[in-house]
Amino acid sequence: MKLSDYVAERLVEHGISQVFMVTGGGAMHLNDSFGHHPRLTCVFNHHEQAAAIAAEGYARVTNRPALVNVTTGPGAINALTGVYGAWTDSIPMLVVSGQVKRETLMATYDLPGLRQLGDQEADVIPMVQGITKYAALVSDPTSIRYHVEKALCLATSGRPGPCWLDIPIDVQASQVTHERMNGYDPAEDRPPYQLTELPRLCEEIVGRVQRAKRPVLLVGSGIHLAGAHAALETVIRKAGIPVALAWTAIDLLASDDPLYAGRPGTVGDRAGNFSVQNSDLLLVIGSRLNIRQVSYNWRTFARCAFKIQVDADPAELNKPTIKPDLPICCDAKVFLNELHAQIERTHHDAAQHHTWVEWCRERVRRYPAVLPRHRVVRGRFVNPYDFVDRLFGHLASDDVVMCGDGSASVVTFQAARVKQGQRIIGNSGCAAMGYDLPAAVGAAAARGGKRVICIAGDGSVQLNLQELQTLAHHRWPLKLFVLNNGGYLSMRMTQTSFFKRLVGESPQSGISFPSMVALAEAYGLPHSTIEGPEFERSIVSALESPGPMVSEVMLDPAQEFEPKLSSKVLPDGRIVSPPLEDLAPFLDREELRSNLIIPPLAE
Repeated sequence: MKLSDYVAERLVEHGISQVFMVTGGGAMHLNDSFGHHPRLTCVFNHHEQAAAIAAEGYARVTNRPALVNVTTGPGAINALTGVYGAWTDSIPMLVVSGQVKRETLMATYDLPGLRQLGDQEADVIPMVQGITKYAALVSDPTSIRYHVEKALCLATSGRPGPCWLDIPIDVQASQVTHERMNGYDPAEDRPPYQLTELPRLCEEIVGRVQRAKRPVLLVGSGIHLAGAHAALETVIRKAGIPVALAWTAIDLLASDDPLYAGRPGTVGDRAGNFSVQNSDLLLVIGSRLNIRQVSYNWRTFARCAFKIQVDADPAELNKPTIKPDLPICCDAKVFLNELHAQIERTHHDAAQHHTWVEWCRERVRRYPAVLPRHRVVRGRFVNPYDFVDRLFGHLASDDVVMCGDGSASVVTFQAARVKQGQRIIGNSGCAAMGYDLPAAVGAAAARGGKRVICIAGDGSVQLNLQELQTLAHHRWPLKLFVLNNGGYLSMRMTQTSFFKRLVGESPQSGISFPSMVALAEAYGLPHSTIEGPEFERSIVSALESPGPMVSEVMLDPAQEFEPKLSSKVLPDGRIVSPPLEDLAPFLDREELRSNLIIPPLAE
């Protein structure tokens, strides 16, 4: 059997069914074998970065890895941003790249300093080793079974992530026999979980929850990665404590759930930060507590709480920022199942913390993300908070929403009224411009004809605009809402805050953007403009239209993110970063103190 055919067959046997590909001469045997395998579905993207990001979007929706197939040199290098995003956000992915033949491969010879030998050759494995769980050059055809099995195992086990195999073109074409090849033993790379100690640890945690006055459960996207949503649902009902949702995890609990306590973080909401900051016990599951979650003033994060953090990666439990009082290295699903068992054994009273739950719920009611002033339409301009609120009011409980960075993610994270069953997806660790459209393409490929919503910025969508042709080709029911706020709002806010002058953020400072209506026309896609007092009707029309739709949303360019953590200038001239309970626009000091059960920090 030809090696490239063998790889295709082994991938299918291990559950791979989706390929995102940009064809190229250096990968021609792989292209042929993947493209013609009856059990592999191929989407052919127009850029390798888009192919990798689409694979991430697919995996987030299905919880299964997709294959990314690219060619040698620039083809492989183009995929790096998408692979890096999967690395930071723990998304399983397998990249198989073509490479020049071994006779003209630098790795074949000991020639230090040689930049290139083969045509378009790039020594890609050293480039990706720092952003993959496993990366290998397959120079020996008889080792292919081992490499494929190891890559697939590591991509999906422990803390998931991308793996990469680089296969020279002559190796792709070589003949192999399965029986003569050695396989991979997963025992070589067992995750370092604390399984033997888990019953005792969970018993301790239940006891701490019962003794605590203000316990909070903070959950992150690791719940999705572990397939632990059902286990989480069981535990929160049995525990009866407030649940706060981390960045990229706002779809784990409906916004109207009686245990919902908000979305904490530097651009979160006031309710979520009041809940977490006032807690005396914080149980964190599936969130790595990144800077966006805990702020640069991390020493004040949940400062009066006993912190328990559960994570599949021991490195996340030993960072220089948050030091959990009780770190537990474990898969989220395994942990939640054991925690549930311990709750059952102790006959825990789920109503014990009713008063505290109601305190948190009152903050959710008192501090909504969408305020009356956001409802004001200024001419043709729509407020982004009002737009997101009304959009989500018309979404179905099974809709998938893919978000870009900037306003598309921040405002959605703050203002979306999430229904049970919805998925709200964005990339947090890399947060690359250009993520939105190809991620939505991946989600659309995964959804099999069901609707996908994509919220993108007018600046971000330009970086992978070519994927409009992929959308036009497949005619998926993908509803693309492009937020036109006149440029790069995030940069506008940053430059105004620090320098009081602007550069490269709008037409007035050197960069302009095309009409999305004209672009949609060029790609043969239906389009609409959402603007003015009747904008909600346009939202409904776009959502109900058959097939794809590109809608340009004319946003108020003056609306900044709020609330958010902002530096403060003290009377003595010092600039300080406030704790997370003190978001801008700053509350009256008396009102702030009325929301603090813990002692306020001196200013």
